[in-house]
Order: sequence, then structure tokens, then C-alpha cells
Amino acid sequence: MKKYIQILTQKQTLSTEQAQQVIFGIANGSFNQIEITCFMSLLMMRPICIQELEGFRNAFLQLCLPVDLSDFNTLDMCGTGGDGKNTFNISTLASFVAAACNIPVVKHGNYGLSSISGSSNVLEQLGIKFSNNPDFIKNSLDKTGITILHAPLFHPAMKTVSQIRKDLGVKTFFNILGPLINPSKPNHQVIGVYSLEIARVFTYLLQNTKTKFSVVHSIDGYDEISLTSKAKIISNSHEINIDPSNFKGNNLINPIEIFGGETKEKAAEIFMKIISGKGTKAQNNVVAINAATAISLYNNISIENAFDLALEKIKNQEALARLNKLQNLCQQIY
Repeated sequence: MKKYIQILTQKQTLSTEQAQQVIFGIANGSFNQIEITCFMSLLMMRPICIQELEGFRNAFLQLCLPVDLSDFNTLDMCGTGGDGKNTFNISTLASFVAAACNIPVVKHGNYGLSSISGSSNVLEQLGIKFSNNPDFIKNSLDKTGITILHAPLFHPAMKTVSQIRKDLGVKTFFNILGPLINPSKPNHQVIGVYSLEIARVFTYLLQNTKTKFSVVHSIDGYDEISLTSKAKIISNSHEINIDPSNFKGNNLINPIEIFGGETKEKAAEIFMKIISGKGTKAQNNVVAINAATAISLYNNISIENAFDLALEKIKNQEALARLNKLQNLCQQIY
């Protein structure tokens, strides 16, 4: 690790091969916690470069426990986190809305390490059990339209650094990696990022894959379409700007309206209120616009029509029905 730390302290960048070797070393226990913490801190003091991110991603995908879902035409919705905004679990809610539109969703996620409640925290609060058993994963997707891939169960390197990340309590390059290392390699991805610079890096990487993607970013720093400002969606072949006023005459919403609560229990309470069709207009609209990004990408329809469909799936509790099916399946097996 010392040679890689020296490269960073000299304000140089790692090659793709060097970045891969760092992850291999973390996974096999070659480095101690001080070395890993130092490396993570140095790397986040400047923007990550494309070859570094590519090397990290390649190593994780080589090391991961693979998931074969080739029988399904899948989609993942996942954000980098690390925006410091502490919203409710928007992309997780949007994933259930997408599933209600008959889109097979493979949700890759983790516990919140730089926020109160990550996707795994809120799902665990709601009785969802995590597994890396291939039969359970496929059965879940087949019976409910959605399956959950809890990152530490599939990525040995993620387990190694989980306590370090928790102790640091700030975003690291592992946040950036999360959306890129879904072990099922979904056909479609909606990825939220906290900066336009990261959006450009992601776009470059994803354009060299077979993935159909949309990278989203709100210009005031959210790693999702927050409706607190204008936002940008960058896809394989085009970019569009999202103006909140274009959706049923909505105006900009106040950030407090999408606050996620101070505890995991409160986050779960907010989640259930919204998915049960009892959310506020602001909460419903934020979930709907993010779900619409996935629906538009997957079904090749306008985002305006996708938005209307997403709102319908929230209000008529079809998204809730998907959650209930998943909860029941977990109770039957565990």
C-alpha cells in the first residue's frame, strides 16, 4: 500500500492496473486499517479519475459473488450517496414503483455509512431479509418483481472496509463505486450522483458497456432528482434538463419536505407512509420523478408520461403491493 499512498501524496494518479491491485490487496487482507484509511482519505482530496474508477470497478466485479439473472431483462436504481442531504430513501421507493410497472428490479444497496439510513437499513426495518442464495434471489425477482442485493454479501472487499467507512462517516470512493458494481450486471441502470463531474466520469465508463443507462444529478448537489432545483439526466445518446415546473405545474420544493428523519425508525415510518399512498405532494412527486427516469429508460416513453404512471402506482398502492409480496416471501423462507 505504501507505494500507492506515495503516488497519491505526489499528486499523481493510479493506473487502471494499480487501482485493481489496491482492491485485490484490501480484499485479501494485505493492508492494515491505517494504510486503508490513509489511502481512502488521500483519494477523496481530489476528483477521482476515469482509469482509477475503472480499475476499482473491474477488481470488484472480478472478486464478487456473481449473480446470473440473464433470464430477466433487469434494471437497478442506485445512488452514490455522500451528498450530505439526508433525504428519505427516494431511490428505494422509486425501485418499488418501477417494479409495479412490471420492470424486473435488482436493487443493489448497503447500510447508510454517511447518512442516517441507507437502503439496507430501511428495508431491514421493514422485515426484508438479505441473502446471496441464487435460488432465493431468482425466486424473489420472479414472484415479486424486485430482489435486493445487499452489497457486503457479494463483495469481500466491502466487508473489509465497512467499519472504517462507518468510523469516518464521510463519503469515500466506495460511495462512488456502489452503483457500478451490481454483481448481477443489470441491463438497465439509473444512477444518481452528487456532482456533475462524477456524472461525466460515470457516463464515460458506462458508454463502454452494453448497459442502457441514465445518470441523474440535481444541480444543487443531490444524488437524485430532488425537485429542489433543476436537474440533469445523461443517457447513452442524449442529455435532458429537468425543470420541476414542467411536471403538473409544480414549483421548486423546500429541502425540508424531503428530509429523511433523524433515526432509522423514522426513516422506515416515512417510507411506509409514502409507499402506502399517504405521502405529501412533495414526497410523492420526488419519488415519481425518480421512478419516471427508470420507466422512461426501460420502456422508451417520455418522462412526462412516465411521471404520471409512477404517481398512479404510488397512489393506488401497487408499489405497496410489491413490498408486501417481498415481505411475505421473506417471512415464508426465514
